[in-house]
Amino acid sequence: MSVCALLPFAFATFAHSQQFDFAVGGGSLFSTSNITASQNYPLPAEKGGVYPSVSIERVFKNHYGYSAEFAFRYDQGFYNSFQKFRPVIYDVNAVYESRLAKKFNGEFAAGLGGQNTFFYGSCASGCPTHLNSNRFLLHAGFGLRYSLFHRLFVRPEANYYRIINNAVDFHSDNVLRLGASIGYTFPRD
Repeated sequence: MSVCALLPFAFATFAHSQQFDFAVGGGSLFSTSNITASQNYPLPAEKGGVYPSVSIERVFKNHYGYSAEFAFRYDQGFYNSFQKFRPVIYDVNAVYESRLAKKFNGEFAAGLGGQNTFFYGSCASGCPTHLNSNRFLLHAGFGLRYSLFHRLFVRPEANYYRIINNAVDFHSDNVLRLGASIGYTFPRD
């Protein structure tokens, strides 16, 4: 218990040598749909839904750093109107941050990650079945951070994902997640 009591002080000391951000947010996915009628069951577009997210970011005094982000579909979607599914997206990135105005910072991120899509169903006798699909992805993102009060910020953001072989499960390998985050900054010295 004494170790847990000392963790906030250790974290505060760690955070003074650079900027460390923690943020939570939400957004939605956008992707192209199949407009051809040549298939009986065309692959659906991976779009819609609410995607809560959590991210951490560490930026050094030279404006470069790294980040990690995790987002998932809050409610299950319906794959071609009959099977439930839920995507989970995660990535790690190199980050560049630059001050644009007094309270505005621009953040650019690029990195690698993955998408796990969980499919839920049942067999003919009612037994539950689960299947997941794992895909590698490339990520590029931009955020415009506005400082609200002292260390609190809000960040509208756009994240582009190139999900390799996503067209096996969905219509397109290209997915865009638009949303916003609210976070807290532990400032540099």
